[in-house]
Amino acid sequence: QVQLVESGGGLVQAGDSLRLSCTASGRTLSSYRMGWFRQAPGKERESVAVFYWSGVTAGYADSVKGRFTISRDNAKNTVYLQMNSLKPEDTAVYYCAAQTRGELDFGSWGQGTQVTVSS
Repeated sequence: QVQLVESGGGLVQAGDSLRLSCTASGRTLSSYRMGWFRQAPGKERESVAVFYWSGVTAGYADSVKGRFTISRDNAKNTVYLQMNSLKPEDTAVYYCAAQTRGELDFGSWGQGTQVTVSS
């Protein structure tokens, strides 16, 4: 199983930008399908941005389309989430996750990083 560590969260104001990073150890990320998820207090975890199996194109939640961008640097074994024009409703713990072709769902998760957006 791959180990994932997120970083880059913090407290920002509405309209600011943040870039989250997810670095993997133990395995090479290039063979995994990667995604970013988030969970706000009192809410269920939701998908934010997920690569398709091609690893090139990605799907986004409607709430973040045009503002967030997922990318990957296989040489650095790292996946990023660029978040622009942040809104208070983006406040959540953000998790990255990895899925192998042998799994039905994302099986490896990071510990999460807190993003707080003040109005």
